[in-house]
Amino acid sequence: MGAISAASAAAAPIAKELFGHVDLPSAQASQSYGSYAKGCLAGAEQLPQSGANWQAMRLSRNRNWGHPDTIAFIERLSHSAERAGWEGLYVGDMSQPRGGPMLTGHASHQIGLDADIWMLPPTRMNLTANEREDLSSISVVSKDLKSVNDNWTDAHHEILMAALKDRSVARIFVSGAIKLQMCEDATPSERKYLRKLRPWWGHTYHFHVRLNCPHGSTDCTEQAPPPAGDGCDNVEWWVTDALLPPDPNAPPKVPKPELVMSDLPNQCLGVLEAR
Repeated sequence: MGAISAASAAAAPIAKELFGHVDLPSAQASQSYGSYAKGCLAGAEQLPQSGANWQAMRLSRNRNWGHPDTIAFIERLSHSAERAGWEGLYVGDMSQPRGGPMLTGHASHQIGLDADIWMLPPTRMNLTANEREDLSSISVVSKDLKSVNDNWTDAHHEILMAALKDRSVARIFVSGAIKLQMCEDATPSERKYLRKLRPWWGHTYHFHVRLNCPHGSTDCTEQAPPPAGDGCDNVEWWVTDALLPPDPNAPPKVPKPELVMSDLPNQCLGVLEAR
């Protein structure tokens, strides 16, 4: 499906219905517009399905697109994974060809600066397209979510530290149990990088890398920086109070409304219209 006209946007204003059905990027200079959870991506670059040290997974989703900075980061991290003893990386969802909200799944990943890296150490770098659909990652967290399990290795620590030390990285989301383990194992020289390692729900099968806005991208909105410190003094909450049963008397959460085109930066309609 090619470009979408302004008339189509007016007729179907729910943004995910527009961005989720575009198969190719816009022929524009690469630019991230808006914020990670409310934006779009012009001139996206596709992560090749296979590289020397990585393979893109779930190709049917067509989510192996990103800003060129993201492609370059994955290439760098894949070499770090090889040095840590892995064959490379299995790369999950990045962004859609023109970014924007997705039909299913992520609320973020909208401006080409997010990427999910599987926790599964690759054993083969020549998977077929069908194998990439059927193969699943592994959880490195115990069933009670309180600690890492036997799938966690020193290589996971090393690869995450390599990503955290990369200057392009704004933050990395992992399960609270992983942050706890990283805090326990980090050397004194590594501790300062743990500020960017943020506990969040899920993230037991993959870690979610979020990059800083590219240099000169004045229309890209940075997320507020993480709080000062390494975050190790309050990570216990994620493996204790955070896991308590929800309050049965609490009012039900109100679902967030669907994003419509008017919620996104003005440039996003031009991204949709561009060839």
